[in-house]
Amino acid sequence: MERNLKELVSQMTLEEKAGMCSGLDFWHLKSVDRLDIPSVMVSDGPHGLRKQDDKADHLGINESIKAVCFPPAVLSACSFDRDLLRELGDTVGKEAQATDVSVVLGPAVNIKRSPLCGRNFEYYSEDPYLAGESAAAFIDGVQSHHVGTSIKHFAANNQELNRMSCSSEVDERTLREIYLPAFETAVRKSQPYTVMCSYNKINGTYSSENPWLLTEVLRDEWGFEGYVMSDWGAVNERVPGLKAGLDLEMPTSGGLTDREIVAAVQDGSLDESVLDQAVERILRITFTWLDNREEQDFTLEADHETARRIAEESMVLLKNENVLPLTPSENVVFIGGFAKKPRYQGGGSSHINSFRVDSAIDAVRDIAEVSYVEGFFSSKDIYDEKLAAEAVEAAKKADKAVIFAGLPDSFESEGYDRSHMRLPECQDRLIREIAEVQPNTIVVLHNGSPVEMPWKDDVKGLLEAYLGGQAGGSAVVNILYGKVNPSGKLAETLPLKLSDNPSYLNFAEREKVNYSEGVFVGYRYYDAKEMEVAFPFGHGLSYTTFKYSNLKLDRTEMTDQDTLTVSVDVTNTGSRAGKEVVQLYVSDRTGSVRRPLKELKGYEKVSLDPGETKTVTMTLDKRSFAWYSTELHDWYAASGEYEILIGASSRDIRLTEKIRLHSTRNLPLNLTLNTPMGDLIADERTREFGLALKQKMDEFFGAAGSNTKLSDDDSDEDPMADAMAASMPIRNVVSFGLMEKEELFKKLKEFNEK
Repeated sequence: MERNLKELVSQMTLEEKAGMCSGLDFWHLKSVDRLDIPSVMVSDGPHGLRKQDDKADHLGINESIKAVCFPPAVLSACSFDRDLLRELGDTVGKEAQATDVSVVLGPAVNIKRSPLCGRNFEYYSEDPYLAGESAAAFIDGVQSHHVGTSIKHFAANNQELNRMSCSSEVDERTLREIYLPAFETAVRKSQPYTVMCSYNKINGTYSSENPWLLTEVLRDEWGFEGYVMSDWGAVNERVPGLKAGLDLEMPTSGGLTDREIVAAVQDGSLDESVLDQAVERILRITFTWLDNREEQDFTLEADHETARRIAEESMVLLKNENVLPLTPSENVVFIGGFAKKPRYQGGGSSHINSFRVDSAIDAVRDIAEVSYVEGFFSSKDIYDEKLAAEAVEAAKKADKAVIFAGLPDSFESEGYDRSHMRLPECQDRLIREIAEVQPNTIVVLHNGSPVEMPWKDDVKGLLEAYLGGQAGGSAVVNILYGKVNPSGKLAETLPLKLSDNPSYLNFAEREKVNYSEGVFVGYRYYDAKEMEVAFPFGHGLSYTTFKYSNLKLDRTEMTDQDTLTVSVDVTNTGSRAGKEVVQLYVSDRTGSVRRPLKELKGYEKVSLDPGETKTVTMTLDKRSFAWYSTELHDWYAASGEYEILIGASSRDIRLTEKIRLHSTRNLPLNLTLNTPMGDLIADERTREFGLALKQKMDEFFGAAGSNTKLSDDDSDEDPMADAMAASMPIRNVVSFGLMEKEELFKKLKEFNEK
C-alpha cells in the first residue's frame, strides 16, 4: 500500500509530531487516531521475545508472556553459520508477527572488550567481522517478515558500570576498526529498520546527541534509512538529540520532552523540518510493519526444536582426550545442580519467560541410565562437605564423571559487571577433587563469558555450552553421547587469567574509560604479545578430523580496486559426518602502520560425510586488507605484500599464500623539517630524494672523521649509521650546512602538493 508520508506529516499538528518522537508508555509508540496512525509495540529481545503486557520494565524484573528462549548471542555466534543465524532471525520474526510486535530490540553487537562486562552474554564476539556477519544474517531473517530490528547499542558500550554517564575515550582509528564495523556491516548489508543508541558518551559527547555518530557516519556515510531510537532512559538533552539524529526517545517522557520540542520549534531554535523528518522516518517503519501483517501462529513447540538445533550447532568442544562421546553402556554420573536446573540465559532486559526448559537429567533418560549427585549449590558459592563427599564417592565408582559447572545468575547480568573471572570457589575445588579420583572427568560449562579454568589440564573432556537457551540441556546430552557431532568454534579468546586481558588496567573506570589498547582487542592482542591462552579464538573440536589442501588464489597481484577469490579444499578424514568452520585471516606484511598480526576476514561452515571433499570459496575486497587512516578519513590498503592464512582456529593455521597489492591511492605526505629521514626513504614517492640526503649525511660524517661502525670488519654495511640517519630529522641537513633552508623548503612543498 503506497502512502504519502510527507502529506501525512503535513496534516499533523506540532504537538502530534513532537509526541510521535517519544513513547506512549514503556513499549508502545503513540497513535494519532484522527489520521489513522496506530500505536505499535516494540519488545525485547535479541534471542527471544520478552513481551510484557503490564508491569513494564527494562531490566527483566517483571513477568512477560510465555515464549521461547533461543541461545543467546554468546553461543549462537560460535556456530560461525550465517544460514543458522538467518533461521534464528526468521523464527523470531514469525513469533513477533504472532504476538503483534513491530520491532524486536536486537541484535546486540557490542565488542567483547573485557570478559568482565556484565552483558557479554548478549554480544556476539571480540571480532568485529564475525559480529557484523552474524548480525546481518539475523536481521535478514527477522525483517523477511517485515518486523523491524533495532541493532544496539550504538556505540562503544562495553561495560555496565556507570553506563549511563561514563565516557568511552576511543581514538577514531580504533572506533572505525573495532567498535563500529559490526554496525556498519549490518547497515550496509541488511538495513535494520532501527538503530538503538547507547547510554554512554563517546569522547565526551553522549551517543544520544552525537551528530557525528548518528548523522555523519550512520546516515551520510553508511546510508542508514530507518530511525534511531534511544536506549531506555538514554536521552540527556532532547532537542540537541533530535538535531543530532535521534528520532525516537524511549520510553515515555510523560510529555516533558514533547513540550521541549514544541517550545524549541516555536522559539526558532529547532527547525521544524528536522522534526518532520524524524516523524516521517518513524512512520515509514510503522507502516512497513502494519501494511505487511501476516497471519502467524505462535508455534512454541516447533520453535523449541529450532532452539535445540541452534544450540547443538554452536556448543564448542574445547578438549577431548578420547573420553567423548559417551556410550549408553558406560556407568556415568552427572554432578552439579546445573544438570538438573540449567543456567541457560542471562539477566536483564533479554530475560525470557520460557514456556519450557530442558535439563540434561531429563534429556539423558531417552539415551542412557545415569546417576546424579548435586555436589555443590549452583546458586551460591558454598562448599558443602556432605554434598562434596557424595560427589567424590559417586565419581570413584563410575566409569566417567560429567560435572555441570558454571556461573550463578548473580554473577553476570545487565546493570553491573563481574568483579573477577573465576567460577565459584566451591566448584573449582570440587572439580579438582573429582579429577583426582576419576581419570575420565568431563566438565560442561554454563557461563555467559569466559571463566578461569585452573583445573583444565586435570580433566580429559571440556564442553563449552555457554548459555544454551531453553533447549540447551537436550543439546548438551546429544553432543555428549554423539547423537550430534560438535561443530562450534569460539567467538572469543578464553584467556588463562583476567590480568592477561588487554583492557585489564583500563576497564570499568567510573567517568572516563580509556581504550588505550587501541585496535589490539582479543586475539589481536594475545597474538601480538605471543601470549599463551587457555583456548584461542576460533578453536573447536569435532568427533571427526579434517584435512585442508589445495589453497588457491585467483591472482598473485591485485590493486585495491580488485577482488581476490580464495579457494581451499577440505576433506573429512574421519569416520563420521561432521561440519568444519574454515577461517580466513589476512596478515599485513607491508609495515605501513602497526597492525595486528592477522585479522579474520572470511569464514564458511561446510558439512562433510566421511571421506568427502568440498571446495570452499571466499572473496576478499579492499576492506579485507585495509586499515582506517585518520589522515585520509577513509580506509587505506598500503602497497606491498599480504599473507592469506587458512586455519581451523586463529592459532591453527593450516595453509598460507601471498598476494601483492598495489594501492591506487597514497597517504598525504605532510612533510616538515622534522620529518625523519627514514620516512622519506620508506615512501616510494620520496625515496630517491631521501637516499640522496642520506648520502650527503654519510659523506659529511665520513669527512669529519667520524667512525660510527659497530665493528672493525670490512663490511660495507653500517647498521648504526643507517639507524641514526633513519631517525634523524630532515632539518639536520640544513644545520650541518648540507643544503640551504629555502631549497629544502621548496623541495618539501613540491612533494606535499603532488
